[in-house]
Amino acid sequence: MNASSLLANTDRPEGISDPTDHGHALPEGEVTLDRLLETVARYNPNPEGLDLIRKAYNMALESHEGQKRQSGDSYIKHPLNVALILAEMRVDTNCLVTALLHDTLEDTSLSPEVIESTFGKKVLHLIDGVTKIGKFQFKKSQAEKQAENFRKMLLSMSEDIRVLLVKLADRLHNMRTIEWLDASKQKIIAQETLDIYAPLANRLGIGWIKSELEDLSFSVLDPETYADLRSRVARKRKERTNYIEQIIHSVSQSLVENAIPGRVEGRYKHIYSIYRKMTSQEIPFDEIYDLMGIRVITDTKLHCYGVLGLLHGIYKPMAGRIKDFIAVPKSNMYQSLHTTVIAPEGVLVEFQIRTEEMHRVAEEGVAAHWNYKENSDGTPAFPDLKVVNWLRQLVEWQKELSDNQEFMNSVKLNLFPDEVYVFTPAGDVREMIKGSTAIDFAYGIHTEVGNRTVGARVNGRWVPIKTVLESGDVVEIITNPSQTPSKDWLRFVATPKARARIRHWIKEEEMRQSAEIGLRSLEAEAQKFHRRWSEFTKPPFLGTVLSFSDLSDPTLEDIYSRIGFGRLSASSVLRKLLPGQGEEPVSVITPSPMQERVPIVVRGGGKDLLIGLAGCCSPVPGEEIVGYVTRGRGIIVHTADCPNLVHLSLEQDRIVPAVWDSSKDAIFDVHLRVSMEDKPGMLAAVSAVISERGANITHAEVKPSKHRMGVLDFTITVENLGHLQEIMTRVQHVKGVVRVQRIKTSSEPFHTFNA
Repeated sequence: MNASSLLANTDRPEGISDPTDHGHALPEGEVTLDRLLETVARYNPNPEGLDLIRKAYNMALESHEGQKRQSGDSYIKHPLNVALILAEMRVDTNCLVTALLHDTLEDTSLSPEVIESTFGKKVLHLIDGVTKIGKFQFKKSQAEKQAENFRKMLLSMSEDIRVLLVKLADRLHNMRTIEWLDASKQKIIAQETLDIYAPLANRLGIGWIKSELEDLSFSVLDPETYADLRSRVARKRKERTNYIEQIIHSVSQSLVENAIPGRVEGRYKHIYSIYRKMTSQEIPFDEIYDLMGIRVITDTKLHCYGVLGLLHGIYKPMAGRIKDFIAVPKSNMYQSLHTTVIAPEGVLVEFQIRTEEMHRVAEEGVAAHWNYKENSDGTPAFPDLKVVNWLRQLVEWQKELSDNQEFMNSVKLNLFPDEVYVFTPAGDVREMIKGSTAIDFAYGIHTEVGNRTVGARVNGRWVPIKTVLESGDVVEIITNPSQTPSKDWLRFVATPKARARIRHWIKEEEMRQSAEIGLRSLEAEAQKFHRRWSEFTKPPFLGTVLSFSDLSDPTLEDIYSRIGFGRLSASSVLRKLLPGQGEEPVSVITPSPMQERVPIVVRGGGKDLLIGLAGCCSPVPGEEIVGYVTRGRGIIVHTADCPNLVHLSLEQDRIVPAVWDSSKDAIFDVHLRVSMEDKPGMLAAVSAVISERGANITHAEVKPSKHRMGVLDFTITVENLGHLQEIMTRVQHVKGVVRVQRIKTSSEPFHTFNA
């Protein structure tokens, strides 16, 4: 199934939307410069602006002359499609010019000087922000390259949000035409889209882009499951069409009878949202009762609340399923009243109630607030939007998180759409991500408040600092000047800001302590030579001392810390400084005889280092790996995305590069969790598929679940990542299986290697 077929409409009653119809698909054959200009003229008929768009198109056409896309189409179709997507969102002229020229700096010989002389510095800055960092050479992994790329885009889009709008439109058109790429590249791009770009669209409040990106990505990553769910939704739609039409008619009649202006629309959830609900709640498709949502769109806030009361008079509301996003809007500006009711025949139906303006913001997000005035720096004059402040916060976090993997994990965490709304004692609303604790709240106020927090009062009751907050809580933080952060806090904080502040404090404290230990070791060693260490902190010895560090601009504290951490021997340093009194090679890690031979090479390490595999993530060949230097247990190898590295990377100098040795064969333990329908024969069916693929099951455990679901936990042996992925794919296709996960935990740091 290709991307374009996903957007095809099926026959359906008027007023009820199809889950695969996102409403903004643009057929390739109809995309022309004239269509772009006509679209722009409907909302911004400025002749000068239209002329600039023509100039940008002609410049792009000339620059990309002779270039073809993978589909064989002329390359100009891509920037033209990107510009038209943005024109449908009614963006300004500079944004459209950027869209037309967004690939010229990277893929053509067009010079920055020509762009600046024709369109100005602002357009050049926007294009540079969108330009992929792939043009530069990085001797890094794909994950590192992705993180560097995202950092650059983040810095640019925080200064001008139009960078992100162009990037989202660019990604959307690339996903619509992704079928022309080879399968492996499709999956990489689709996964990145699902992890980063769809959540970013959600953060900007552009719901239709978010939904389309999710469905397109899902169709690439798991085409069989996507097709199966799509066909099930289609069948369910046929069964429920008359039922939904009756509800829409009944609510419409009630609006008329109560003199409330408005219209009623039905819509089906998009495919990926259905899949996510099935997997997160571990329920089969047949038990998802709210596939259909109904919107009531009226004219005023007052009437929104009137409609809510009207609906609760007709249908019984479900307790705990009423949400007021009008009084407390989401950070992406979304406003609506949500209520789930029990309709006739016991069917659950969710209603969303909003005004026309709220509906426009829900569809267009940040673009709905666009105006055509500019600030003094040439950026659009937005109102004080929370999303702009959120982008600025991300910039601050990226400055503090030097490790790229940790930075990307923090970004992905903060892209999650769930939020809670809590209050200060003064009544100010604070929006926090779901799972935030009292300590997260404290760091949200100020770093010093977080560092000194000893407890909190929530709704007037004393609670521990790890207490998870819920919407509506009133939180008061209790501090003590003698309190300091603890490593244990990292196990339960949820916000990147709190994590970054805690890590920074702990790293500084550990560096200070290790430097003190290192200095004492050097002073004691110097006494053996009847010298004072202070003699060696001046020329001519100082240069030699500093050479023991691999940093570009080392200090004595860096050397002391290395000795304090055990990365450097004090006696080796003194013997190097006093060569006439004995020699001893400088060593970073004292080699130990290997207890187990593993197919891993630690870069810069000796041949006899003790190396083990971490049981928390159970790495297998084909995955990116890193080593962590322990005290007394040698080097423990983790996957690059291991949850434990969030804590272990506090000590960056203990992380060492590692690669697989392809000349050695071995088998590896991995842990799988299979969520499935609870029916006879499932354990046998799944076990048979695993055995057929040449894997040995060393442990199997059946766990109880809810909603007629079962959970199987397996430990199996595999040869490499490809072998594991083949097994997971085969198990996913067993009838009745809902989800197959590889389990990685933040505990059990060491695992015995199977030779």
